[in-house]
Amino acid sequence: MMKKRSAVMLSSVMLMSVVLAACGGNNNTASNNASNGSAGNSGEVKTVKIFQFKTEIVEGLNELKVEFEKEHPNIKLDIQTVGGGADYAAALKTKFASGDAPDIFSNGGYAEFDLWGDKIEDLSDQPWVKDLIPLAAEPMTRDGKTYGMPMNLEGIGYVYNKDLFAKAGITETPKTITELEEAAKKLQAIDVIPFGNAYQEWWLLGIQGISVAFAQQDNVDEFISGLNAGTSTIVGNEKFKDWSNLLNLTVKYGQKNPLTTDANTHLAMFANGETAMMQEGNWAQTLVDNITPDMNIGMFPMPISDDPELNDKLSVGVPANLVVNKDSGSKEEAKTFLNWLVTSDMGKEYISKKWKFIPALSTIPVTTEDVGQLGSDVWNYVQEGKVYGLQASKFPDGVTQEFASSIQELIAGKVDEAGWEKGMQAGWDKLKK
Repeated sequence: MMKKRSAVMLSSVMLMSVVLAACGGNNNTASNNASNGSAGNSGEVKTVKIFQFKTEIVEGLNELKVEFEKEHPNIKLDIQTVGGGADYAAALKTKFASGDAPDIFSNGGYAEFDLWGDKIEDLSDQPWVKDLIPLAAEPMTRDGKTYGMPMNLEGIGYVYNKDLFAKAGITETPKTITELEEAAKKLQAIDVIPFGNAYQEWWLLGIQGISVAFAQQDNVDEFISGLNAGTSTIVGNEKFKDWSNLLNLTVKYGQKNPLTTDANTHLAMFANGETAMMQEGNWAQTLVDNITPDMNIGMFPMPISDDPELNDKLSVGVPANLVVNKDSGSKEEAKTFLNWLVTSDMGKEYISKKWKFIPALSTIPVTTEDVGQLGSDVWNYVQEGKVYGLQASKFPDGVTQEFASSIQELIAGKVDEAGWEKGMQAGWDKLKK
């Protein structure tokens, strides 16, 4: 995502991640069956309004729109994107409040599902549901029912330049924070900036980065429930102290002015070989390729302490799910489109080959050639079971921006670690239900 440029991206967020797949495609039986009751049977032309945040797939979405409408002449797609650091959540609320509600929109699941649950259609009867990878199905599953199509799986960590690591004599990716600092020193010794930090971006800090401090709690769901109930606290919590140490390390060994560096700048610095690492996700593969094709890159987790078992786990999850507005007058047409994305041949090709998404469905194969070096690394962590889930969708609405503001104050030196923890806690307390 990015949720990246989602918003996350992700800004970007993150984010996600829209299994909005494909150009071309076969006119398969499953797609036709999903059209029951749709405009295609009545002769009436209906429009499906899609509102999503993954800016990096906009070109592909417009291409697939053309092909989908050829195959379904009575369905028109109106695709709108708000992302790249913009506040998608606020924009979505405005859409509904103004009477311009979309037919398909993005939802992160968990707490975000609870926020929008009364607007979301049950999709359990759709033909693709049986093929969902269990990890991808979790955020939008309630009482055994499925309410959203996961865009893809995304991993978040440090993207690194393998050639610069080799030049600096770094033979293995760091699995502890001490090893990470040792690697940074070796990179400095060959006149390479170790980290490119896009800390201007709220989503990179408040959605993606801080997720690690939550994920490493002994029981993250109990911890979050405790924050809401007032029985848990960020203040004095060891994992948040550890995370602040990692943040300080990246600033110490990063470029100047991280708070005025945006994602496009840190991406360009990395792709041009000025920096050796950047906090990103596997969506960065296509973005790096556009600047420096065939760059030798990989990804590893963000270590916050010296316990290699705890830190050799990548943050992986679903950046967003595509959901159907249950009050839509075009919801059957919306379901037809979603099914087409993940069952047509060209839909599958766009998901894995053009966008280099890690598919959320078992019916779409994963190969390094398709998903790229970064996607392949993420997929290896998934297969080995060395993953933490992404946590931001479990936060109260608006907390990610509060977190980012507090983290940016810490980077700027306006508060110390103790003040930062208090600011983080205050942000949660202000918005918890």
